[in-house]
Amino acid sequence: MQTEAQKMKHYSEEEFLKQLLSIPSVNGVDDEREIANFIAEYLKDCKVNVSVREIDQRHANVVAVLGGKSKEKVVWNGHLDTVPYGKLSQWNTDPAVPAKKNGCIYARGASDMKSGLAAMVYALGNMKQRGYIPEKTIYFLGTCDEEKGGLGAKEAVKEGIMDDAVLLLVGEPTGMKIGSAQKGCVWLKMKIKGKTSHGAYPQEGINAVEYGFEIFRKLKEKLSEFVHPLLGKPTVQITGIKGGIVPNMTPDDAELMLDIRTVPQVSTGEILRYALCLSQTYERNTDGMLKTEFTVENERMAIETAPDDLWLRKTEWVERCMYLSASQTGINYFTDASILAEGKKDLPVILLGPGEPFLAHKPDEYVELKKYLQFIEFLNKLF
Repeated sequence: MQTEAQKMKHYSEEEFLKQLLSIPSVNGVDDEREIANFIAEYLKDCKVNVSVREIDQRHANVVAVLGGKSKEKVVWNGHLDTVPYGKLSQWNTDPAVPAKKNGCIYARGASDMKSGLAAMVYALGNMKQRGYIPEKTIYFLGTCDEEKGGLGAKEAVKEGIMDDAVLLLVGEPTGMKIGSAQKGCVWLKMKIKGKTSHGAYPQEGINAVEYGFEIFRKLKEKLSEFVHPLLGKPTVQITGIKGGIVPNMTPDDAELMLDIRTVPQVSTGEILRYALCLSQTYERNTDGMLKTEFTVENERMAIETAPDDLWLRKTEWVERCMYLSASQTGINYFTDASILAEGKKDLPVILLGPGEPFLAHKPDEYVELKKYLQFIEFLNKLF
């Protein structure tokens, strides 16, 4: 008769990564509960305390706890979902089937971020199997829907998983560099109402499209005054536009969607104040006939960990012990960290993982196995 240990699935580090990559979890297409259930079953086999937290018929988080010598809580976070495959003709391998070539594993999610996710799960299970008790209690949080609305992270906050945390470690792709700052994001919808006129007499109208572009240009100019040492300047771009009636009429309505990537020095409130100040100037110049309205469609805060933070220093020390660069980097894309750390001003946040940020969301996405294994080793040394 087989013992429980004999029944347990024994994966190598590489095999476990391939298993996760083989489970489809495209946001908005696949059932993300499937990958949550797989992770939970694996950790149960390793005797880790784990549960799947279902949110709806397609979404679930997975939460695991490994008790430490101290009740102080550190949270490891990775997201379960991926973006779509894109055009299959642009891939040299099947994005749904992990393929090994030249020391790399190719598949959708290989960099962003199933390699970081797999490393965290594997390291946690391995700690439990060998009877290791970490200094701090480790909470592993696998979140759904990161690539869209952050549903999983929001639910985790509601459940109190982040309460009393002393560190948030997110395994997003950084190429094993230490991400100590992350840009925030604001999706700002701007609606402009002007006055129509004959196209031959534009001076008799108020061109809503042109005023929309002018407000955008001035806002972009103002935000470019802010510079962060790791993140650089904020970016502002138009990602959607509606306007116009027919070619020979001045457009009296326009709608612009702006994607704004912020730095820690600039809040959403400040962006709105700049935008309103600009629009009010133009409204006065048109005797109040121009009207503007701003709506925040999405908001993710920027993040920065203090340079003298003890966890940041310890992370640098571990990387040096492993003969890694220990260099710090800024993250331009938003992550679940902006939700999980919201309202926790003094919580150190470190973004670090084996994937490469320049490969995220692209065809032929891959991860170097060497860096994946380094991340597992890093987790064992840091905790």
